[in-house]
Formats: sequence, structure tokens, C-alpha cells
Amino acid sequence: MPEEDMVSAVLSFDEDKITEATKNAMKQGRDPVKILDDLTKGLRIVGKKFEDGEYFLVHLVAAAAPVQKVIKEILEPEILNRKEQRKSLGKVVLGTVAGDIHDIGRNIVGAMLFASGFDVLDLGNDVPVEKFVSKAKETGARLVGASALLSTTVPVQREIVDGFVASGLREEVKLIFGGAAVSADWVKEIGGDGFAENAIEAVVVAKKLLKIDN
Repeated sequence: MPEEDMVSAVLSFDEDKITEATKNAMKQGRDPVKILDDLTKGLRIVGKKFEDGEYFLVHLVAAAAPVQKVIKEILEPEILNRKEQRKSLGKVVLGTVAGDIHDIGRNIVGAMLFASGFDVLDLGNDVPVEKFVSKAKETGARLVGASALLSTTVPVQREIVDGFVASGLREEVKLIFGGAAVSADWVKEIGGDGFAENAIEAVVVAKKLLKIDN
């Protein structure tokens, strides 16, 4: 079964197998949206096992990183070129705060959000406050996520909240924060809307903040 092949490839944690399975499915004429759905099922299985303590962060990275790669390089261009695009849950702006260049966690979050139906606008690393604000304003994104791994860069998250307040967009945009040096108490202190400890939680929090039922 094609679906089982895709799920099995994700659960192999082998980038070559995931890439090969995706390319084979495309050659067979399968709808890229359906292929994405199958990859998502594999990621959900990994995510559930992670939540249950059966898998660890290394497994989440090993599955999400290659899936993100095939999404970006193979599936997303095909999906965006088709008239019958998948139903979007909304735009999400992601980035690692200014002064911080760590991206593994953000990449996993981006892959999980895209796989769950969001349009992810990834600004990359070392993103200044004004770029988060301008991208949200330009695209109409209702959710912005900013990651900080280093304790020295965590204060930038407060600056992001202040930046959205100053721009007049604060009431329109939900702000979610994460990263190794970030806590729920910190996010509450700076006036953020949500905290995500991992990629699975980020999807849950995003849907909750945007009042998406599923």
C-alpha cells in the first residue's frame, strides 16, 4: 500500500528512504497533498510515541528533519503550483530571535505545523524584531512563533511583544514562544499568548490560540 510505504519510510528514520519513497510516489502520479498526508501520519505516530515516552527528542529530530526537507524541496512546490491546493489553517510566521542562530527546534516545529495544515513562513535565524512585525503585517499572519535557545537572547522575546504593541498589531496576532531557555512563566511575564516546549505541543497551542477544532 502506498500509504503504508510512506509511513514506514518515516518510521525508518532514514532520510534516503523517506526521499526515495516520496519521489517514487510522485512518479506514480500520486497527489502531493495525499503524499503529505501520509508523511504526516508517520510524524503523528512518532509524536505520539514521543509524548508517551517511548521515543525521545533524537527520534523526533530524525523523523521531522528529512520530512521537512522533502516537503520543502519536493512537495511544497508541487502543492503551490496546483489550483486545488490543500485547505490552509492559516499563516504562521516563525523565526529564531536576533542574536541566536540555533534552528533545529524551529525546523521541527515548522515541519509539524506545515504537516498539520498551516502555511509556514520561516524567517530563519537571527531575526530582528521589526522583521517579525513586518512579515506578519505583510502576510496577514495571525500567529507568530519566536524561538530562543540562549539565555542571552531570551529578552528579545519581550522586545517582540513590545514591537507588536507599538505596531498596533498586538490584538490581531497571537504570539507563541519556545526554546531551551524559555518557560511558561517567562512567556506569561512578557505578555505572550502561548508557550510550547516541543513541536507536538506547538501544534496543539497554535490550534488552540486560533480556535481550530481538530
